[in-house]
Amino acid sequence: MGIDRAYDRRTFLKFAGATAAIAACGGASTASPSPTTAAATATATAAPVTGTISVYSALNESTNNEFFGAFKKAYPGVTVNVLPLAAAGELQTRIRTEKASPKADIFIGGSSEFHDPLGKEGLLEAYIAPNAKDIDAKFKEATGLWTGWYTGIFGFISNNDRLAKEIGGKKPTTWDDLLDSAWKGKLVLPSPVTTGGGYIFIATQIFRFGGGATGETKAMAFMKSLHANVAQYVPTSPGALTLIDQGQFVGCPNWAHDILTEKSKGNPIDLTIPTDTGFEVGAVSIVKGTKSLAAAQALVNWSITKEAGDLNVKLSNRGSTRTDVAPAAGSPKLSDVKLVNYDRQWATDNKDRIIKLWQSTVGL
Repeated sequence: MGIDRAYDRRTFLKFAGATAAIAACGGASTASPSPTTAAATATATAAPVTGTISVYSALNESTNNEFFGAFKKAYPGVTVNVLPLAAAGELQTRIRTEKASPKADIFIGGSSEFHDPLGKEGLLEAYIAPNAKDIDAKFKEATGLWTGWYTGIFGFISNNDRLAKEIGGKKPTTWDDLLDSAWKGKLVLPSPVTTGGGYIFIATQIFRFGGGATGETKAMAFMKSLHANVAQYVPTSPGALTLIDQGQFVGCPNWAHDILTEKSKGNPIDLTIPTDTGFEVGAVSIVKGTKSLAAAQALVNWSITKEAGDLNVKLSNRGSTRTDVAPAAGSPKLSDVKLVNYDRQWATDNKDRIIKLWQSTVGL
C-alpha cells in the first residue's frame, strides 16, 4: 500500500519552494472526489473533504508511504505532497523561515518539543480534533495547537560483533556506564541540535539528576564526560542507527522502536533500555496560514484514530497515545521501564537555552 507518485521530486520541491539540497519527496495523486464511508464516519461529516496539502514529515520513508497511502484511501479527495526530512529540528526551522509565506500545511512526527514552540510563536493553527477526546491530556496541547499520536522510549543500540570484541559484550544498564573509557571513540549520538532524540537525551540527564540548577550542572558534567567517548554527532537518528548496523561504531543512544525495526531487518544489533530513561510524545500540528484547512484537519483527526494507531505500530514499532492500540510484539511499554520524572513542558520551554549550554560545555 504505497503512496501515489503524481508529484515527483522536482514538482514538489518547486511547489514547496525547497532547495535541491533537501531530501527527495513523494506525493499522491487526486482520486475520486467523494470520501469513503470510513472517512465520513471518522470526521462525523457528510461533506466530502477535498484539497491539496503539503506535509513536512519527520517520519522515515517507508512509514510515510504506507501511512499517507492509508490516509488517501480514507480521503481520496485529498492530494498529499510529502517533504520527508527525518530531522524535526530542520523542519521546525523551515516553518519559522517560511512564516511570511507558509509552504507546509502539516508538520507531523518529531517530539512535541519541536511543535510546542511553534505554537507559542503563533505559527500553528489551533484545532481540537474530534478524536482527541480519546487521547490523555498529558499527550496533547490543551488548545489543540498540537496533538500527540505516538510515544517512543529512549534506549541503546549496540553492534553485537563489536560489542563482544571491544567491550566484552557488556551492555549499559545505566547511562553512566557509557562514561567508561572502554567506549572512547566507539559511540555516536543523534545531534541534540537537529534531532528530538538528541535533545531528549540531554533533558533526560537533567531530570535523572533531580532537575533544577543542580540537575543542569550534573547533567552538563555528564555530557562533557560522555563527549570524550562520542566519535560523531549524527544529524538524524536513522543515520546514527545505520552506522551501528554497519559496524562503523559500537553503540548509540537512540529510539527503542527504531532499534527494534533495524533488528527485524536481520541486522546484527541489540536493544537495551538503561534505567532512568526518557520518552517522547510524537506530535502532529497544522501550520498557520494553510490554504487547505479542512484537508489538514482531516489528516490530524485521522492520525489519532485507532486505525492509524494500529498501522503506525505495525510500521514503526512505536507506542500509541491511544489506550485501545496494542503495542508491537517485543516492544517496551512506558509502564515496563524505569522512567525519569520527565517534565515535558520545562524541557520544551528551556530547549534553546539547554542546547546552547550543552554546546558551550562540550565546545561545539
